[in-house]
Parts: sequence; structure tokens; C-alpha cells
Amino acid sequence: MIADVPFAGLARQSLNSSGGSAPVWFSAAFGAVGFVVAWRKPRNPLGWLLLGGAVFLVLSQDASFYTVADYRLRSGGLPLGWVAVLAQPGWALGIVFVGLAILLFPDGRPPSSRWRSVLWVYLAVAILYLAGAAVVTVGAVTGHHIRVDSSGNLVMLSHPTGSAAWWGAAEAVFFPVLAVCWLGSLVAQVASYRRSSGERRQQLKWLLSGSAIAGVGIPLTTWLSGMHGILGVAGGIVGAATLLALPVCMGVAILKYRLFDIDRIVSRTLAYAIVTGLLVGLYAGLVLLATQVLSVSSPVPVAAATLAAAALFNPLRRRVQRGLDRRFNRARYDADQMITAFAAQLQGAVNLGTVRDDLTEVVHTALEPAHVSIWIRQP
Repeated sequence: MIADVPFAGLARQSLNSSGGSAPVWFSAAFGAVGFVVAWRKPRNPLGWLLLGGAVFLVLSQDASFYTVADYRLRSGGLPLGWVAVLAQPGWALGIVFVGLAILLFPDGRPPSSRWRSVLWVYLAVAILYLAGAAVVTVGAVTGHHIRVDSSGNLVMLSHPTGSAAWWGAAEAVFFPVLAVCWLGSLVAQVASYRRSSGERRQQLKWLLSGSAIAGVGIPLTTWLSGMHGILGVAGGIVGAATLLALPVCMGVAILKYRLFDIDRIVSRTLAYAIVTGLLVGLYAGLVLLATQVLSVSSPVPVAAATLAAAALFNPLRRRVQRGLDRRFNRARYDADQMITAFAAQLQGAVNLGTVRDDLTEVVHTALEPAHVSIWIRQP
């Protein structure tokens, strides 16, 4: 990862350039999660898979920058350029490792014995793809036909023609099979989530939440990436959050850190996203109504729209939050409702024994403790 900095400068490219792989900070996220999981739970293969995937993604990034600097800017004048050409397709192995971690989540075993065949198909297709990429790359190196595009990809791999035309057919099989295996693993995890309970259910909920964010965020980022101004900045932020969501959620679930906060996190995230969308729509609608329909050119409509959005924020947030808590954070919602009812009942209570019994019942229902004791100080 450190080598990415001078190599990017050598290639006159930004560190955010994905090259044939992914941005360095994306690989860094998987590497950090893999390192922590492998360190804390060395017997769980998922940490090593995530760490290995990050290593191959980073090597591919380094190789992409180096091949651009060597074969596009210096006409092959740098040393060991052929090594970078051989290492550049390593992004495929990184993707295979990360996908394998999702297939085997959360304990290093398939969701069920029936999915072992999917695992073997996944591994077989991945090995065949890597072997084919190695054959094409070695042929280009030994035949001195090295041409790379602006991202550092070997042209013979990205646009196969002539003797390497068969590689196009291999790619047409590899990526759909890879996508089907990933989708199948998520379907299996959803089925496992419906059957599971307790801690495992919370782990799967973290995984599915990260996958859902990635599934929604990637198309949204693609749509926003071509825009300028604030929408382009928003696309960059959404893209970063989308790519980081999956490794972070997997790391939390595997390490079992604050698992039971996921319902609250989901409900709060959705609440603020919905409220933000509604307020932005209201603000834009008021401004357009005043400036385009009513032809008001003064700054008053903008100020009025801003004040209206600010005034509606808290009431709207509370209403949206209550609705989402009923769906995604039901236990907390029920406990809050119970405590509110108890507080209202307590206002008119005068009998100490009744208050004590009511308090015990509320605590038992809301928190389900193994034992409850109440100490009352005598006057």
C-alpha cells in the first residue's frame, strides 16, 4: 500500500484510480479487517481470506501503476516491467478470496452441506480463469507483445484478439458464474438467517446489512459519478460508504463486537436517509416553485425554504424514527412504549406496594433479567 504512492506518481495517476483493481483505500479496508480478524481469531479462515484478498488487490494496484509508467510513458525503459505485467491480473485472485469469505461466513464453513457443490464450482471456475490469464500473460511476455491500456491492463487480456480470442469466451463464462455463486451464497445466508436465532442471527444480519448497502450504493454511485457539482461530491461519498460497508460489517460480525446494536444502527441510518431525502425534496421544490413558477428573483425564497426545512427536521425525524423502530428495532420500541406507559401510571400512584409490583413487572417484561431486587430506604 505504501508503494502505491510513488508508483502512482510514476504513472502520473491519482491514488483513487482503480486501474485493473480497486482504489487503495478499498483494499486497505479489507486488509485492516482481515488483519484484526486473523490476529484475534487465527483459527477462523475468514480473516486470512480477507487479508489474502487485500494483498492480491494491492499487488495488482502496484502492478497497474508500474505497467502504465513503464510501457505507456517510458516505452519499456523501466526494470522488471514484465514482473508487473505478470502480477497485474492478481486482482482476480483478490476477488476470489473476498467472495470465498462471503461464501464461508461467519465460521469458515458453507451455510449448509447442500452448498458445498456451489463452493467447488466456484473454486474450479476461479482456478481455470487464473490459469487462462496466466497462459495469455506469459505468452505476451515471451512473445514481446506487451501492450497495456491507460489502466495498466494487458490489452491482450482486456481486448483479446487473434490467438487469444478464446480468452473472451472464458471471460464470458467466468464473470456470470462468479456472480451466480455470489448471489447464491447470499440467498443461502438469507435462508440461514430465517432459520437461525441468537448470536448467529445477529451475525448474519450484519452481513446482509452490509450486502444491502453495497447492492443499493453501487448503482447509485455509478449514476452519480458522471455528474458535476454537489451531486458528484455526493456520489464520491456514497461510493466510499458503499465500498467500506461490507468489510466493516463482516469484521464486526466475525469479531462479535456490539452485535446487538445492528437494529438501532439500521433504523437510525434509514431514518436520517429518509428525512434527508424528504427535506432536500421539499427545499428544492419550494425554491423551484418560487423562482421558476412565481418568477421571484430575490433571495427570500431560498431563505424561506431553508427555514421551512429546518423547522420540519425534528418533527419529521421523530415520526420517521417511530415508524422505523416499529419495523427494525422492535424490542427497543416496545421497551420505550412500556416505560412511557409505566411513567404515566406512576404519576397517579400513592401505594408503595403497587408501585413496587408494577416496577418489577415492567423490568421483567422489558429487560428479562434472571433476578430482580428492590431496595427501599425507610424514613
